[in-house]
Amino acid sequence: MNKDIKKYSFQGLKGAYSELAGKKIYPESDSLPCNTFEDMFNAVKDDNADCAIVPIENSIGGRVSDSQRLIPESNLKIIAEYFLEVNHYLLGCKNSEINTIKRVRSHEQALAQCRNNILKNKFNMLVTADTAGAAKEIQKLNNIDEAAIASDLAATTYGLKILEKNFQDSSKNVTRFVVMSKEMKDIDPKSKDVMTTIVYKVRSIPAALYKSLGGFATNGVNLTKLESYIHPQGFDVAQFYIDFEGHPENSSVKLALEDLRFYSDEVNILGVYNASDFRKK
Repeated sequence: MNKDIKKYSFQGLKGAYSELAGKKIYPESDSLPCNTFEDMFNAVKDDNADCAIVPIENSIGGRVSDSQRLIPESNLKIIAEYFLEVNHYLLGCKNSEINTIKRVRSHEQALAQCRNNILKNKFNMLVTADTAGAAKEIQKLNNIDEAAIASDLAATTYGLKILEKNFQDSSKNVTRFVVMSKEMKDIDPKSKDVMTTIVYKVRSIPAALYKSLGGFATNGVNLTKLESYIHPQGFDVAQFYIDFEGHPENSSVKLALEDLRFYSDEVNILGVYNASDFRKK
């Protein structure tokens, strides 16, 4: 990863999973917590951070809509991706035990991902804005009846007791993050394992989406993600986000993009970056 990254921004409080991902990617860099995703992107635009750590999808919960809807209009570029294997921890105050807990709090996705274990223990549930915020509330409450579901980083940050590790129902809980900065990363077209992300608006003609993607099939370019967006112009304007394998300068990708541009009004390359090794698992 880029050694020039001295500080990264993320949405949430200290101890959030986004900060944990940032520490994995840039272990020697400082972190800047932000209240909202807009604040996170603006921190990069205003040069208060070198990049933003952006969660975009989870293997159980699906896409992170709050962040992904802002990516096309952020004017930032994707320079890397990272897959974080999410391990939820049940956290309480120092004197608590798992049999003293009556209520557990966390972000709604974390609660959903631990639902079976919550029901097994007959805990009541309370939804909070984020996992780290839930951990901070437990620190303030200092009540043996209360617990939070959050990261091990949150446990360290707020001095909480780990009551149970791997509290999630499924062991295959992975969140994909992208790293975004002002400048596009310069990737050699001859490099192997390259990903490209684009957003494009199709022309208003029958079967425009089908026709725009035909070049990827005929030229053997593998799509790994396809999402639709509501365009700012209204519901009758179709906009799509796609990830695919390959560099825009590769001959097969060039041909695929030529076809796509023929059926599109706008094409915006959001990033060209090295594929994560996690994709090889």
